[in-house]
Amino acid sequence: MPATMSTERTALMVIDMQNGFCHPEGSFAGLGLDVSMTNDAIGGARKLVDAARAADVPIIYTRYVYRTDYRDGGVLVQDLLPALADTKSLAAGSWDAEIVDELTPAEGDFVVEKNRYSAFYGTGLEPILTSLGIDSLVMCGVTTNMCVETSARDASQRDYRVFVVSDATGELEKSRHDMALATLGFGFGWVVESDQVLKAWSGDPVVVGEA
Repeated sequence: MPATMSTERTALMVIDMQNGFCHPEGSFAGLGLDVSMTNDAIGGARKLVDAARAADVPIIYTRYVYRTDYRDGGVLVQDLLPALADTKSLAAGSWDAEIVDELTPAEGDFVVEKNRYSAFYGTGLEPILTSLGIDSLVMCGVTTNMCVETSARDASQRDYRVFVVSDATGELEKSRHDMALATLGFGFGWVVESDQVLKAWSGDPVVVGEA
């Protein structure tokens, strides 16, 4: 079904664009993971952030952050990926947990900290969206198959219209990136490109999802 993108009741979510995930000297690269796609997402996210500021669209950043003792890491850190604690990945107060320099939040932007994949779980995101009167979310960030997809699913279940920007998201493996976008576009929202968002935010609403 089609949906219209515009600036009305819309916010930009920039998900977990942090050194640990995106920088070639971050913890994920240190674990031997390929961060080329997550690093490439920085440019697309930068375009969206600039366009959002010009169009007065609220910008909400998320940061994935753990306590320095990782006692808030749960099953993921304890059992599934204990290397996160071993490498001090995304520890509070560390360079690794900071948002990349190219996307440093500005005064007036919102920053939501989380320690689970979803931006909604155990955070103050919903009160922010309610206060701003938001019903549509444009999402970019990393990683496509984990935090972006989980946040988009949770947003859709709360009846937000979700637009995931394919060229401003990144994953550690292209196959998982493609799979996540296919899934989200089928039943949770609309997959769009950054140029479509820029056009919509320049004052020319864009209809997506038409047959």
